[in-house]
Amino acid sequence: MLKRNLISAKWTLLSMLLLPLCMMAKKERILSPDGLTYLDVKLEDGRLTYSAGYRQLVKAKKKGAVPDTLDVPMLLDSPLGLYTNVADLSKDLTFIQEERPEGGTHKQQYHLRQSKQSEINSEENGLVLMFTNPEAKKRKLMMMVGFRVFNNNIAYSYRIMQGQGSQTTAIVVTGEASGFRLPTDATAFICPQSDPMVGWMQTKPSYEEGYIWDEPITKRSQYGKGWTFPCLFHEGDKGWLLISETGVSSNYCGSHLSDATPDGLFTIAFPMEGENNGFGSTGAQLGLADCNISPYDWMTQWTPYRTITFGPTLKPIVETTITWDVVEQLYEPSIDYKGSRNTWSWIIWQDASINYDDQVKFIDLAANLGWEGCLIDGGWYENIGRTGMEKLFAYCKEKGVRPWVWYNSNGGWNNAPQSARQCMHNPIVRKKEMKWLHDGGVAGIKVDFFGGDKQETMRLYEAILSDANDFGIQVIFHGCTLPRGWEKMYPNYCSSEAVLASENLYFSQGFCEMEARHACLHPFVRNAVGSMEYGGTVLQKRLHKDPDKGNTRRTSDAFELATAIVFQSSGQNFALTPRNLTEQPQFEIDFMKQVPTTWDETRFIDGYPGKYVVLARRHADQWYIAALNAQNEPLNLSLDVNKYNVKDLITDEGNISNTVSLPLKADKKGNVKLTVLPNGGAVLF
Repeated sequence: MLKRNLISAKWTLLSMLLLPLCMMAKKERILSPDGLTYLDVKLEDGRLTYSAGYRQLVKAKKKGAVPDTLDVPMLLDSPLGLYTNVADLSKDLTFIQEERPEGGTHKQQYHLRQSKQSEINSEENGLVLMFTNPEAKKRKLMMMVGFRVFNNNIAYSYRIMQGQGSQTTAIVVTGEASGFRLPTDATAFICPQSDPMVGWMQTKPSYEEGYIWDEPITKRSQYGKGWTFPCLFHEGDKGWLLISETGVSSNYCGSHLSDATPDGLFTIAFPMEGENNGFGSTGAQLGLADCNISPYDWMTQWTPYRTITFGPTLKPIVETTITWDVVEQLYEPSIDYKGSRNTWSWIIWQDASINYDDQVKFIDLAANLGWEGCLIDGGWYENIGRTGMEKLFAYCKEKGVRPWVWYNSNGGWNNAPQSARQCMHNPIVRKKEMKWLHDGGVAGIKVDFFGGDKQETMRLYEAILSDANDFGIQVIFHGCTLPRGWEKMYPNYCSSEAVLASENLYFSQGFCEMEARHACLHPFVRNAVGSMEYGGTVLQKRLHKDPDKGNTRRTSDAFELATAIVFQSSGQNFALTPRNLTEQPQFEIDFMKQVPTTWDETRFIDGYPGKYVVLARRHADQWYIAALNAQNEPLNLSLDVNKYNVKDLITDEGNISNTVSLPLKADKKGNVKLTVLPNGGAVLF
């Protein structure tokens, strides 16, 4: 039972405002359950700041004594507060009270079907601090700041509460003072936020810009609009830090980071006015909670969480579950949703393949592979038509394959011409469309071209997900924003692109040259916080339907097979084509026939962003270890496989054109020596 002794009907905000206001202690410290992650909060001169880091154990001077700890600061004094249309809650703050959860450490267990881990046990220590200032006091309002401290992770959010007699029941949050101050010698792996209504058919921002790699944090972003979440930083010997946000629903807008100031301060930036074709507010419309609600009722009227993950190594970054630990499921699944491996003609065969006959070939391919689905991409409305689609749905049923169908989200915010259009933006039309899909046995939809983070757009994401669940349909988003806890919040949510993805292999030889480098970045940044619909595992050497045309892939087949493990998404639209069944070695096809898309456990083994990565993932009792190498020299690994029931190895022997399958050979101690070639990969399973 959580404490409610201060926020209750008997102790109203009004009575608190009538009491003499006291200043809180200069510094309040919250420690994680293991005592090794700290968060310091300070109120000074009416402004609230926080800092954070980890505690390094120091060997005791005397034998048998308890080891000392040394603070390792990862986040320096950073501002907190909200800007609203009724009060500036970033200044002139006075402290009212604090609340902690009853019983100290809070533990939770939950199941997550479609992420990096299925059974999650999390522990946290929490603190809610309550403030007002002269502007808020006039309206009988109070700001709560809720802090949740996990091992290697911190999350915080805000709530505005109305006191008894307050006439203010709703506000507009126009911005946040929330900031993240890093040491100026830190380096960044971050992606710029683009200008609105630019790019192909005015479809940006779509989280598809190129990263900067290990560059100074004070570097100005390409468009001068800051950086998209998530943002990874390297603080030298001290370690790594990842900043993101989670819990964004229809109740708020999505945000990103500003450019850093010369002294290393990033702040939360709200959407730009031009997003969504200029329609909708850049702020967030927020209903207020009343004073009878517990400060630990995290479901009610809290803003999205700002999350910070850090540690001396990359392990906490890759394995973090903070994105889901602090959010709640918003509705029940209407069916028992499953993972899906899908064939997908468009990625290699492009627009011309969206016709009846070619789709039959890819449905047959899915059936031959024993895969669950086939994605029918944009252009079906014109080239196949609804009658033709109904015939394809029937053919899928005959073959034991479930169709997925592409849609343009557009109702009026870009000029993307692909159809079907005007089906997802309007609730009446959308529900009619969902029924048609359900009646056809469709497993999921892929909705494209959103281009914005305004609350208006977040409402559309949520509406599509909610309506789709009513009809037992999963949802992939493309040309879209970052998922922010959606795997747990929306049980039929599958995945999002929100990354410069595999389609660029077809469009650009330069992207092919960089494929390995990008693949070795995403496990540490984009895929660390949410499912990533990349569309990988290209086994053709040339990116074209014609084997003698198109861009040339630079990676090995072993590399491409390993990405099926490294890239996490419960619904994977793989880039295999019918030719692969006869052109690739049978062991490659056999591996793709049995590769899963849902995972029960993920472990980081080794890596450096953009250089190489070694990951282990478990599905049921089967472990897979995948390694990718983007460096110019071979990567020599010594892997302890005692913890993993792996028996087979797919790797490159001699050169990356020679991918082989071998029985795994470990020494007496269970160690495997392995050399991964440049642009090469390996899978142990």
